[in-house]
Amino acid sequence: MNPLLSFLSAGLCASSACSAFISDSTAAPPLFDMESIRDASTLDVEIIQDWHRVDGKVLTRQKLITINIGEIWPGQEYRMPVRLVVPADRKAKGFHLTGGNQPQQLKKDTRLSPLDQELIKGGVGLVYTIVQVLAQSGLGELGEESEARFLKTLNPRDKIQYWAWPATMMRAVTAAHAESGHFTPGKVAMSGGSKNGATPSMAIIHDDRMTAVHAGVSPIWDSPLRLCDRNAWKELEAVTGPLNHTFLGGHYGPIYNRAALEAGHSWEDLEKLAREISDSVFITRNIGKLRARGVDLLFHPGTHDFVAYDLAWGGAHHPDIPIYLGANTGHGKKAHPKIERDQQNKNAFLLRHFFPDKVDPLLESPGVTCRIKGDTLRVAVRFVNGSGAESGRIWWIADRPPDGSPGYLSEMIPDENWADMKYDKKRNAWTAEIALDAGTSHIDFFSNHRKTIRYGGKAYPTYISSPYTRVLK
Repeated sequence: MNPLLSFLSAGLCASSACSAFISDSTAAPPLFDMESIRDASTLDVEIIQDWHRVDGKVLTRQKLITINIGEIWPGQEYRMPVRLVVPADRKAKGFHLTGGNQPQQLKKDTRLSPLDQELIKGGVGLVYTIVQVLAQSGLGELGEESEARFLKTLNPRDKIQYWAWPATMMRAVTAAHAESGHFTPGKVAMSGGSKNGATPSMAIIHDDRMTAVHAGVSPIWDSPLRLCDRNAWKELEAVTGPLNHTFLGGHYGPIYNRAALEAGHSWEDLEKLAREISDSVFITRNIGKLRARGVDLLFHPGTHDFVAYDLAWGGAHHPDIPIYLGANTGHGKKAHPKIERDQQNKNAFLLRHFFPDKVDPLLESPGVTCRIKGDTLRVAVRFVNGSGAESGRIWWIADRPPDGSPGYLSEMIPDENWADMKYDKKRNAWTAEIALDAGTSHIDFFSNHRKTIRYGGKAYPTYISSPYTRVLK
């Protein structure tokens, strides 16, 4: 049987080969042992397809392996496949790493997307692994056991999303660097959405080999609901009643509060867990260190997403974190009819990251000021001089339900609630005026601004948003 098929059908095996990965239950070690994560000698590489040439518009060499990620708990090994792609005629320096793949997909030689072609032509490699719900990889029983263990222990090491998925990304870096005949260490940029936005956003906090993240519909900030702040939960439930959504209010993914309480834990236990693990999870807890490392970040949280359910809090507390807000976007949402259909943020972001001498900078997060005069909200959005902002468009919604509530997801920005902004050269500001209806208690707004990035003779329209802002009337 093909070794990869054998791996997927057999699930995970018990092994003592990586005891360095096992948490000591008598101590409180870091979530990740980075010395072990970087140790190529414990990868236990199994070659599914050795290096071979793959023809196409851009020629590549590719290899498919499975690697040992480590032990989730003592005796339980976790393995995942990794596909490595490099230029046909030279080593790759750095690579684009993604986990949003399926086992059947990885078994086939990768056919390059237009972006992949540009990266390979520029000498940048590609590394693909799998960060998915375990049932999709034929490992459903392990996923169920992992969740059962976590609810019993509240040990984050037992939960796939906290340990196994980020460790997979980091061990894939180790595997690529171990292929010294085909990779030269360089920048490592990651991209993806949902769990594949959350996972690299967490991994980059711990692994300084990683240099950039473009993440969509995934958590960014440590809002009170995520931290299981009891007062914040009481205030929300006083408006909404008990929350029953699978994700609303979750710490970094599906909400486990009710199941943990039913398993005998207290609300204080939930608060304690959130306090202890949040430094290892949230970009906002580590933004200073990440910027000191020169990490590039760009987030697409969606305006109506059940994972990124706390836009108002994030905009108020972290206005300088770069985001793009696609109006009425999120898991399963139909976008606003006036959304920016030509947006190519990810492609431009990655090209700029890997080829900074050939690609202009994207826009940085602007500042925003606003005031209400009579029944009119006046807004001014300012970029630093010379930023290159080409346009402005503002969106608004009146009396939106609070962060984390069901209404936050269901009440959309009305089709008519948008306007193109005017540029005031004297004030160096993009401006707009919004008429407020009588009886409005508060209004939420944000603006999107275009800058066209060029690379290889092609134009890439990019957009950045002003901080999501809630104004009390």
